[in-house]
Amino acid sequence: MFTGIIEGVGSLAATQDLGGDVRLRIATGTLDFSAPKLGESIAVNGVCLTVISFDEASFEADASTETLSLTTLGALKHGAIVNLERAMRPTDRLGGHMVSGHVDGVGAVLSVHEDARAQRWRFRAPAALLRYIAKKGSICVDGVSLTVNEVDDEGFEVALIPHTVEHTAFAQTAVGDAVNLEIDVVARYVERLLGARQADTHAAGAAA
Repeated sequence: MFTGIIEGVGSLAATQDLGGDVRLRIATGTLDFSAPKLGESIAVNGVCLTVISFDEASFEADASTETLSLTTLGALKHGAIVNLERAMRPTDRLGGHMVSGHVDGVGAVLSVHEDARAQRWRFRAPAALLRYIAKKGSICVDGVSLTVNEVDDEGFEVALIPHTVEHTAFAQTAVGDAVNLEIDVVARYVERLLGARQADTHAAGAAA
C-alpha cells in the first residue's frame, strides 16, 4: 500500500522488450533509496512495481502486458520524469489516502490555470470511472493523492499547491498528456457491499 505522497522524482533510464513484457530501469533521482530490498514495491507514476534488481542509483522492474495496456508506462519515452513512492510502513504517517498502486484507467490533462499561487488542473476521466469520483473526495493521479474540487460528465478538477508542482512530475506535465488514475479504494468496497446487499434483497424477494 501507498499514501499518494510522492517521495522523490526519478526518470526512465532504459527499457528492454522481453517478448511482450517490458523490463524498466528507473533512475531513482531524488528518492531516498537507502536500504533497498529485492521484491519490495515501489509506485512509479502510481503503478505498483516489484524491484527485481537494483544498484545505488536505480532499480529494475518488470511490467506485464496487462500493466502496459492499462497504464501510461508503455508509452513512456527514455528520460521521462516519473513520480516515485516506496511502499508505506506500519509506522508511517498516512498523509494522503490509502493507495493500492493498481491503476483503474488512463485520463488526460485538459487544462491548467493559475489560481493565486496555486494551479487549477482539469483532467479528463473515462466514463466508467467518473461514477466513483466525488467532490471533496480523494483520487490518485500519476501516484499523487489529490482532493477533487469539482466533477462533471467529462472529468474533474483539482488544485495543486506550489510544493506539489515543484516536487512531482507535474512540473514536466503538459496539457494533453496522459495520466494514470486510481479511484479511492473505499468507493470500490462501498459499491461491492451495496451490490451484495441488493443481490440478497432480490434473492429474499424471490424466495418469499
